[in-house]
Amino acid sequence: MVVLVTGANGQLGQAIQSISGKYPEIDFVFCSSSDLDITNLENCQAVFSNYQPQFCINAAAYTAVDKAESEPAKAFDINANGPENLAITCKKFNTILIHISTDFVFDAYFSDGIAYYDRELRLPLKSDFGLTETDVPFPSGVYGLTKLQGEQAIQANWEKHFIIRTSWVYSQFGNNFMKTMLRLASERDSLSVVADQIGTPTNAVDLAEVLIKIIQSSNHPSSFGIYNFSNERQCSWYDFANEIFRQKGVSIDLKPIPTSAYPTPAKRPAYSVLDKTKIKSTFDIKINDWQTSLSACLKQL
Repeated sequence: MVVLVTGANGQLGQAIQSISGKYPEIDFVFCSSSDLDITNLENCQAVFSNYQPQFCINAAAYTAVDKAESEPAKAFDINANGPENLAITCKKFNTILIHISTDFVFDAYFSDGIAYYDRELRLPLKSDFGLTETDVPFPSGVYGLTKLQGEQAIQANWEKHFIIRTSWVYSQFGNNFMKTMLRLASERDSLSVVADQIGTPTNAVDLAEVLIKIIQSSNHPSSFGIYNFSNERQCSWYDFANEIFRQKGVSIDLKPIPTSAYPTPAKRPAYSVLDKTKIKSTFDIKINDWQTSLSACLKQL
């Protein structure tokens, strides 16, 4: 079985590479942007013609959330046009597409202690466990909008797809919140972190394992569609930072601050906890809580 992975140099791409040796029955083809330019349809089709993959994991994305506000065309090309090209190509070669999306397609916020997912209609969350796959997307920034457009392009062009929405991805690879916190703690005596944005950290290696579990599943025809995946439980960015420092034994003056004290070009979702009921029941998976997965990741540094 051939599985082609785009975005090979990114966090998730490297995470998949780190566990690929556990699955000798899968012939992984890892493609960086120089090997496969998802914004170029002809290039996509040439690469697919060469490898004839049964699955394609699209881990390529424009993820500079704030920079996207000043580079909307580039973000659109990679996050919307790219997935469309892959969907068209996957249809031509009958390849099942697994696409990674994001919690940024939502703009949930808090009001009077209730989480809402639509700022205009003020619709409350329908689940006690977080945002579900059927909740209405409502992105507020360029990054979230282009990722939603990528989802929609895939749905419009190729039915054999899995769209996996995830959140707060970190790992021992690349640049991420966990590694930034550890670096800043080595440079400063005190640190302020936002405490009113609630979500769930996701260990990229856990996500990689789930993607392979989906590939190995035998019920593909009845299970195509959108799924949520993150680790279990929820926290704020302040809670996440505090746990990183606790587990690493780092002593630092950590202060909680509101989002208003740390303005950014792109607005972040105030609440983006994802309900994982669907992916757990469909693929019979158990998900670690985020503290346990954080511990496993820190041991790999």
